Amino acid sequence: MAIGLQGCGEPSLEKIKTKIVKVETPHGEYTTVNKSSGAYGKYQIMPKTAKHYTRKLNIPHREWKKPENQDKIFTALLEDNINNLKKYGFKPDAFTVYGCHQQGATGFVCIMTNKNLSNKAYMRLRRNLPKKYRNVNKNELRETWIEYWKNRMREV
Repeated sequence: MAIGLQGCGEPSLEKIKTKIVKVETPHGEYTTVNKSSGAYGKYQIMPKTAKHYTRKLNIPHREWKKPENQDKIFTALLEDNINNLKKYGFKPDAFTVYGCHQQGATGFVCIMTNKNLSNKAYMRLRRNLPKKYRNVNKNELRETWIEYWKNRMREV
């Protein structure tokens, strides 16, 4: 199923995918491993996410790391994230779609609405910022994360 982004201010979903890949795996390699998080592949998919989507897409779980399956999983994940963004009143664009990819749709909505941010959520915000921003005080962390990633997604 094709994902439509008409009227979203982005030329195409492909452009958003390209930006996400440049951030997640600058060389776009399907075998990239993040040793600290466990994320894998071109789109840095978490194993738990892969498990969910292999079930949803009827892909044998042991085959999720194959490039064609990573592509299918990522496309389905993007579709779900875009639907969640629209459901909660957010415009799907490179920043919002990437924010959902990085923090999960629920986590992203909590960040953007400044509601129900747990200590674990603040930890994930810190972990997903460059080192120079990781010591920002808790009161400024959310805004720092938002501004950093808005700017970063414009740059790539």
